[in-house]
Order: sequence, then structure tokens, then C-alpha cells
Amino acid sequence: MKSVPWIIGLWLVFAAPLAAQTSDGAAQGATDPDSAVRALLVPRVESVLSSQITAQITRIPVSEGQRFEEGETLVEFRCDETRAELKKSKAELWAASSTYQANLKLQQHNATSPLEVEVSKAKVAQASADVALWEARIAHCDVTAPFPGRVSRVVAKPFETVTQGSPLIEILDDRELTMQLHVPSHWLAWLRNGAYFDVVIDETGKTYGARVTELGARVDPVSQTLVVNAVINGRHDELLAGMSGIARFKVPQ
Repeated sequence: MKSVPWIIGLWLVFAAPLAAQTSDGAAQGATDPDSAVRALLVPRVESVLSSQITAQITRIPVSEGQRFEEGETLVEFRCDETRAELKKSKAELWAASSTYQANLKLQQHNATSPLEVEVSKAKVAQASADVALWEARIAHCDVTAPFPGRVSRVVAKPFETVTQGSPLIEILDDRELTMQLHVPSHWLAWLRNGAYFDVVIDETGKTYGARVTELGARVDPVSQTLVVNAVINGRHDELLAGMSGIARFKVPQ
């Protein structure tokens, strides 16, 4: 009988944390042995930036793992010919505009025909369109960041000539990492948006409070699972996209 107090004490050590609420606001309740599933950290946005032109790369000012701000230049191309064409088209626009203005003054004195005025006006529109075209191509000479984030992989290399559509750099937005979980469909009997749970990340060995943000719209009929999205409470700089762990839910009583 001397072993009874020891057994009771051991039970209290393991049972007490299951009934308590976590510091991150996890819901109270009993822990079901089957309420643990794998969780994967994924970035909110992940993108592969590709070249919009065929040109030679002159500079890639960022490296893998480096952080960047929205609008920051990530890849630069050699566009000397494109800039020359833009300069030429602007000169043609100036000439066409001058001719059109002169024809307007001549028309006031009946010194030119309405047809000449309309033709010169059309040439202005054509030259203006050419300027817009070359300006659009110039805009593709620098690949800028569409959002703040980090470089996950640099595909291209400086001084390499790439074609239109070639992948250049992979980036992700890790300001708020989300989690994806595949939970059994029968959890829908109690699982709701906003439900709190704990997740132990394998790579850090730490436990984090998290909450469900969105339940999937469709149950997989083969695996009878549902995709669930969640976020970890607070900001933790040690967490990286691709890390995974065990999510443990507390079933409400």
C-alpha cells in the first residue's frame, strides 16, 4: 500500500496541465488521446518571380535568406537598347505634337485642311502609344518585390541571359506564418473557428499557443480528413516556413 501515494502523485503531475488553460489562451477541456495531428508551417504568401523580358541580368542585390521591403529591387537587367528606343519614341512624340499644334493654328486661318489636322492628331496618338509601350518594357528591366518578406531561393545568376518567363527568384512573406493541419472529419462535431490549441514544433522543441482561423470547405471522402488553417499566437522569430510539429487539441466537455 505504500505505492498508492506515489501513484496518485504521478497522476496529478500529468493530469493537471491537461485541465489548465495555457498562457496563450488555449481552451479548457480534456485531452483526447486521438486529438493530436501533424501541423506544417507555411508562409502567408509564396511566389516565384519570373522574367518578363529576354535580357541579360546585370545584378542580383539580394541573397538567400535576406529580408527585403516592398518595392525593393531584387533583380536588374541590362536594357540599354530599350532605353534608347524609349528616348527615340519620346522625340517622335515631340515632333508629332509640334506638327499637330502647327496644323491647329493653320486651320484657324484656313491654311490647311481638316484632314491634315486629323492625320497629325492621329500621329500624336500613335507616338504617345509607342512611348507608353517602351515605358512598360523599361518597367520590366528591374524586378521589384511585390511585398515585404525574405528570399527563399535565388534561381538565376548575374550576367546570365534569360528568356521571357524564366524563373528568377523565389520569395515568401513570413510576417505571419500560418499552419495547415489535416484533421479527422468527425472533429467537426466540436471543432470551431477560433478554437485554441497547443503545437510542439519539432525543430525548436518549444510549445506554442495557436488558434484555428479557418475550417476547410470540403471533406476528403477517401481519407475522411478536413484541411484546417491556423495561426500561432504572437511573433516568434525562430520559426521558419517548412517547420512542422504536433498539434494537440483539448476536446470541450
